[in-house]
Amino acid sequence: MSTPRLTQKDMTEGEQRELKTLLDRARIAHGRTLTNAETNQVKKEYIDKLMAEREVEAKKARKLKKAQAYKPDKESTFSWTANTSPRGRR
Repeated sequence: MSTPRLTQKDMTEGEQRELKTLLDRARIAHGRTLTNAETNQVKKEYIDKLMAEREVEAKKARKLKKAQAYKPDKESTFSWTANTSPRGRR
């Protein structure tokens, strides 16, 4: 199950500013306005980097959640009295 491609609308404000900064740096490096292909290439590289970072964070979160999940005690045996009220159902 692959995650859908990240769009600029899905980015946080800080990430959008970083993308704009990268585009400005590329424009200054070329000494002219960027073509659509050049702009899209910069955006694609940045979005790929962001998606990889988010995937790593998601894996860490899943691993932590799995580690903190309830695990029944394997040493104890099943006991009906532990799972039912001594007064019975009302």
